[in-house]
Amino acid sequence: MGKKSAGRRGAAAFDAHFETVYGERWPRLREALAAPPNPEAHLEGLVKPYYLDGASVRAARALAVAPGQSVLDLCAAPGGKTLVLALALGGVGRLVANDRSADRRGRLRRVVADHLPPALQAVVTVTGHDATKWGLHEQGLYDRILLDAPCSSERHVVRSPGHLAEWSAHRTKVLAQQGLAMLCAALEALKPGGTLVYSTCSISPEENEGLLERFAAKRSGLWTLEEKVLVLPDDSEGEGPLFWAKLVKSP
Repeated sequence: MGKKSAGRRGAAAFDAHFETVYGERWPRLREALAAPPNPEAHLEGLVKPYYLDGASVRAARALAVAPGQSVLDLCAAPGGKTLVLALALGGVGRLVANDRSADRRGRLRRVVADHLPPALQAVVTVTGHDATKWGLHEQGLYDRILLDAPCSSERHVVRSPGHLAEWSAHRTKVLAQQGLAMLCAALEALKPGGTLVYSTCSISPEENEGLLERFAAKRSGLWTLEEKVLVLPDDSEGEGPLFWAKLVKSP
């Protein structure tokens, strides 16, 4: 099969899949996904501006970080949300910014070094551990945890012919399973009464609401849901897609 035929097949499968999810809304949503993103300049407290989707800023702020807390950014690269968390700490407390990929970790370090003033950099530690196994090594240590999980990132898929040609529903299932393992590990690392925000930039229910349902079945009675938000670009002036859920661990 030629590249063009494979590309058409991948795009057709992609559209058919999400038509079943979004129905008549799908053409409008797909058009919004294909449009160039419009990140905002995040300025206050930074050495120089960092451009970040407005919904991503709100998701990080939903964690309600305060000075003096111990905070874990479990899948931190490229680092935009890490900056939001570090600003909220105000140089007092501890922020562990983790990413398993060496390349992404290098970019994360550059973002922290280039955008945070020295006093805020001082509380940030960059690590490279497997997020799915975090709870095996550190349990009940963090006041706040952000899990911005690796996801299908359909906006990127729509805007990349190569990725669209390779799209399959199987990848969504794999990422959802990985995200569930990370969420279970994050809950283990969280202090009783602590807050965890799970987020993705996916439009797939399997990686968002569906994953929360599976998490509820696996960890019943150990947490409560305080907030659940889905921002889609067709009705949010181009912001998103961004899903986040705010969870509180039972005391």
